[in-house]
Amino acid sequence: MTHSRPNEFIPPPECPVFEPSWEEFADPFGFINKIRPIAENTGICKIRPPPGWQPPFACDVDRLHFTPRIQRLNELEAQTRVKLNFLDQIAKFWELQGCTLKIPHAERKTLDLYVLYKLVKEEGGFDVVCKERKWTQIALKMGFAPGKAVGSHLRAHYERILYPYYLFQTGNSQKPTLTNDTKDKEYKPHDLLQRQSVQPVETCTIARRAKRTKGRCFKSEPGEVCEKPNLRRRMGPFGFHTTKYAVEQYICLVCEGGGDEDRLLLCDGCDDSYHTFCLIPPLHDVPKGDWRCPKCLAQECGKPPVAFGFEQASRDYTLRTFGDMADSFKSDYFNMPVHMVPTELVEKEFWRLVSTIEEDVTVEYGADIASKDFGSGFPVKNGTFKVSPEEEDYLSSGWNLNNMPVLDASVLTHVTADICGMKLPWLYVGMCFSSFCWHIEDHWSYSINYLHWGEPKTWYGAPGYAAEQLENVMKSLAPELFESQPDLLHQLVTIMNPNVLMEHGVPIYRTNQCAGEFVITFPRAYHSGFNQGFNFAEAVNFCTADWMPLGRQCVEHYRSLNRYCVFSHDEMTCNIATKADSLELELASAVQKDMCAMILEEKMLREKVYKLGVWHSHQVDYDLLPDEERQCAKCRTTCYLSAITCPCSPDQLVCLHHIEDLCSCPARSYTLNYKYTLAELKPLFQALTARAESYEDWASKVNKILKELRSLVVEAEKKSYPETDLLSHLRQVIQNADRCTSMAQQLLNGKRQTRYRSGGGKSQNQLTVEELRSFVNQLYDLPCTIRQAPFLKALLNRVEQFQQQSSDLLAEDMPGSSALQSLLDEGAGMDVELPQLAVLRQRLEQARWVEAVQEASDQPADLSLDCMRRLIDQGVGLTPHACVERTMARLQELLTVCEHWEEKAHNMLTARPRHSIETLEAAIQEVDSIPAYLPSCLQLKDCVNRAKEWIMEADALQAGGRIPGLAALSELVSRARSVPVMLEPLSRLESLISEVQAWKESAAKTFLLRNSSHSLLEVLCPRCENGPQKSKSKKAKDVSVPCKKVEVKLDSLFDVEKALSTSKDTVSAMATLSEVHQKELESLSMLRTSNESKFQSSPSCLAPTVCLCHTVPAGPMLQCELCRDAYHSGCVPGFKDIQIGLPWLCPLCKRSEKPPLDKVLPLLASLQRIRVRLPEGDALRYVIERTVRWQHKVQLVSPTQNPNGKVSLIFLNIVKLGTELEELLVEGLLMQVTLPELQQLYSSLLNRFSPSQHSLQSSEHDHQYHIAQDRSPPHRSPPHSKGQVREHPQLKPKMNKERRREEKRTTSPSNSLSDLSYSDDSEEDWSVCSAKQCQQPEGNEVNWVQCDGSCNQWFHQICVGVSAEQAENEDYICVSCAINDLTE
Repeated sequence: MTHSRPNEFIPPPECPVFEPSWEEFADPFGFINKIRPIAENTGICKIRPPPGWQPPFACDVDRLHFTPRIQRLNELEAQTRVKLNFLDQIAKFWELQGCTLKIPHAERKTLDLYVLYKLVKEEGGFDVVCKERKWTQIALKMGFAPGKAVGSHLRAHYERILYPYYLFQTGNSQKPTLTNDTKDKEYKPHDLLQRQSVQPVETCTIARRAKRTKGRCFKSEPGEVCEKPNLRRRMGPFGFHTTKYAVEQYICLVCEGGGDEDRLLLCDGCDDSYHTFCLIPPLHDVPKGDWRCPKCLAQECGKPPVAFGFEQASRDYTLRTFGDMADSFKSDYFNMPVHMVPTELVEKEFWRLVSTIEEDVTVEYGADIASKDFGSGFPVKNGTFKVSPEEEDYLSSGWNLNNMPVLDASVLTHVTADICGMKLPWLYVGMCFSSFCWHIEDHWSYSINYLHWGEPKTWYGAPGYAAEQLENVMKSLAPELFESQPDLLHQLVTIMNPNVLMEHGVPIYRTNQCAGEFVITFPRAYHSGFNQGFNFAEAVNFCTADWMPLGRQCVEHYRSLNRYCVFSHDEMTCNIATKADSLELELASAVQKDMCAMILEEKMLREKVYKLGVWHSHQVDYDLLPDEERQCAKCRTTCYLSAITCPCSPDQLVCLHHIEDLCSCPARSYTLNYKYTLAELKPLFQALTARAESYEDWASKVNKILKELRSLVVEAEKKSYPETDLLSHLRQVIQNADRCTSMAQQLLNGKRQTRYRSGGGKSQNQLTVEELRSFVNQLYDLPCTIRQAPFLKALLNRVEQFQQQSSDLLAEDMPGSSALQSLLDEGAGMDVELPQLAVLRQRLEQARWVEAVQEASDQPADLSLDCMRRLIDQGVGLTPHACVERTMARLQELLTVCEHWEEKAHNMLTARPRHSIETLEAAIQEVDSIPAYLPSCLQLKDCVNRAKEWIMEADALQAGGRIPGLAALSELVSRARSVPVMLEPLSRLESLISEVQAWKESAAKTFLLRNSSHSLLEVLCPRCENGPQKSKSKKAKDVSVPCKKVEVKLDSLFDVEKALSTSKDTVSAMATLSEVHQKELESLSMLRTSNESKFQSSPSCLAPTVCLCHTVPAGPMLQCELCRDAYHSGCVPGFKDIQIGLPWLCPLCKRSEKPPLDKVLPLLASLQRIRVRLPEGDALRYVIERTVRWQHKVQLVSPTQNPNGKVSLIFLNIVKLGTELEELLVEGLLMQVTLPELQQLYSSLLNRFSPSQHSLQSSEHDHQYHIAQDRSPPHRSPPHSKGQVREHPQLKPKMNKERRREEKRTTSPSNSLSDLSYSDDSEEDWSVCSAKQCQQPEGNEVNWVQCDGSCNQWFHQICVGVSAEQAENEDYICVSCAINDLTE
């Protein structure tokens, strides 16, 4: 199906565009009055300010925030909204009967159900169309191609979907079911009437514009019929019939019977009952969904529609957030950058979207934002925006929209209230497709819109004389909208395609308003439009003297529509009359005529009221009352001169036109309230008349003289004087005088020709210089005196002087553009045809181009290739001239040279292999003499400078035998790769870095554990942070360890690496690592103390958390020789692979493979051959130095050598060397190198207190001990015999397992009395389990286990978590003994 409107939008003709000179631009209203005869014929026009007029943007962007309106495009267009309303009604009609509306398709297009319904109705209805077989005609009218059987499909769709609705509308029974095709698309109602309804406005204040600001939209459902939930109830065996009374209350309203209750249907609206077979036609099945009876259906579908309006958006925007949203929407919609979308494409897409019902596009429009809240876009005096001295003229400019409404020639100056949008500008923030609908300005005033910045705004306008024609066309094409909303066009919510209006004879014009341009709409000119994208505009109203009669006519029109007035026209007229002496003559004359009409009307109305019997009167000062308190209750006009009130309703009044509508009281009880008596109005009128008639007197004298001359001609004709030469001469004089007077006045006023773009620049009525000279001579030859003759003589002298100046200026080779422009402005102000003007314009274009080229050449830093090409393109279209050609030749030659060197420089930068510095320097010397901006050449020069700097740095890095650092070397090589120049030292430096990387890989294979998370530097450096172990000891924070204050922070590996990388030499690096090592020892000391304190006996303490799993000790445990923390054997990977007799380190302390020293020394030697310093190398050097120092300390402690060459560790003074040996052991364990001295030291310490047991073989559990899950207070232990040496708690050798097992078998709690060490204890003491929380097991057999520590106490196996197999095969140490061993 095709639309009745054209599918593709055809742009209307363009409106006139005016470009005033600076002289014309200085008087805004004078210029508007000058262009009015032309522009008012199109309704709108565009004005481009003179070049250079660019006011600063003064709006407070940071404070500006607003809530935009939501606009759904296809709901804006009148005919599309009618279709959507119709489809919503159809959908609701079927929904209330339990069916879903689906839009059918015909010829693979969505069927327009509204057009089909209207066409069938126009043809007489469904029955007539079927009888007369008109379905084919209807198909042709709907745009379907002939020859196809579309008519039968249309009939089927109509009969299935629309005919039941038609029957319902006409009062007949409807068909209750709707069957849909599977291909039909389900229709989703727009709910226009419910979603976007506007509540009627009851009040209005003068602080806001009438109607426009009252369109706040909200959901409204007046007169809702059914408030109960929709419940389907079917009477039947399981229905509501528990009693006879309950059944009888549900009877069919058609047959009035209560039988067949299983066939009774209950209405979901009113609960009335109907038999399914009593409905016409009868129902065979129960409808799905809600079902309404015919009565409820009529109430639901017969609700009157409510007014349409815009919703407000749910979020508040700032200018920035709205701009981001708007730009994102447009770029996503057109899939291209916003500035690349053609305006023609946006225009056609806009009118396509507003005319379709298949696509729903929603936009937002920030309209009617009050400038008084956030500041105008124009600067204002005493405003927050401070202008520079050169911009101060914009503060007082008449084109500043804050000043225009209150200029002396503006009528609105005399309206006392500040009306937003009329006297105070409104701001508009638009996005793509956001639109303003067809409307005319309040009180039919002028409007002016200025686009500050952003994308264009597209306008459409109709002249004021076609306003009623446009209204009638819209009413005829969308009568349904105007039936429910008669003042629809005053609400700014409806748009109609300009092509449709033009098809019906309405003249429409368009324009694209760009940033920095004005658009003016004239009185009663309908206008609409949309925004091409994100922009910011400002608008305000103004009224001139010619508007006065239209303003009064508008008030009468508002009275007929019962529409609010924004201000009182009578009040404004009286205010102007009080200032008659200071008014301009033209305004005084217009106001005098308006006041005359006002007084005559008021006199007539008061006489009418008097005749009706209103004799009571009261003078009221309506100036002191707000507008809403003096509005007519009938027509809502703001009363000023007079009003009628009644004592029965003192708060209500009516104007004198509607005295019959006040109340039912007799007229004699009414009171006439008046502002002025007719006698008080007379002096005001007389003052206006005196001011206006001073001009009229002069005009009448002129007319009187001409009339006397004409009377002589009439007298000669009456008396039939012969046609003598005297009479003919008299007639000729009169004709010449009339023509000369008119022409002279027009010439002097400059109103014979106006420069605007569509006019071409020359008026057809312009005089040539010879004609002007002849005309002046003719004036002086007249037998009467023409007062304009001296002025025209002066004009002729100016013209001749202009011609002479033009000749002198054009004789120069190339005059300056300012002198040409000044001469052109002078010539344009003369309404005479001057041939020199065309030549001057050509020469002005040439001069401006030559000056532009010269200015660009004077600034070679800004003379780019694009600039030269643009200047050449501009110069090609100029008229040939010797100076232009010379300049063009120089410019083209320069462009050719520049393009050659740009290409050559680019090739040099991208050449492979790269060029040497010498080659590039030779090229740069040639480029330096070219006076232009060449980016590639500048980049080439920059690359040469960078290359020189790099070579100097590379030489300095290794000068004087220095050993460079890896970081500096890597940074230097990285920089070299970005320099497109051949650098000879680069390959040597890259080779060095490769050797360093190979060395690091070799060192990593030597030191790092498999799958280790540590880096090589982290392993080689002393530990500067303990990682997870630090968190185990909170007491370590309280231990005050004196440390040396350092300037460099060394708290992390990153700090250490940074310090090593920035160190100047190896000595400073060793000092840094020594400081880190000292911190390592201090941290480790605190960590060991903290871990050992976990096992100290404390009755109030809970069980300590140990191991990687952070749980309490239990079962077999391992203790790290370095950090002294305990670990469950099951939590330690590789527990079974622990080597016997070697110190065991936990996974956190064992950081590397600890290679032997003979594997480490070659690494240091190979690094010294590379001659590059790196943090890992310094760390390796420090490791070797520490190793050598540690070996020396061990030799000092035990200098005796065995015959086999190994050191024999013999400790004579144990007390003195205890701390020193422990420190030696800890330091040896910290080293990442395996040394035989460490193993011997550890073995000697392990056996130093038990020399007799050296021959005893160590078991596989040298590092293992048992810790019970429950901590028990220690029992009494046997005292040690004198002279007995206790074993070292950490290095305590365990008793032979076989011997302990034998003792366990022979010992029991019952025979413990035989032990002499415990002879003082009773038998009851040993029959009790020593566990702190004994579970007191019962039974015939209870298993016990004895502690293998120092206490020898007995415990139930179940109380300490030991199995029988563990008690038999493993040693058990109770918690108390384990803690004592750790603390000793």
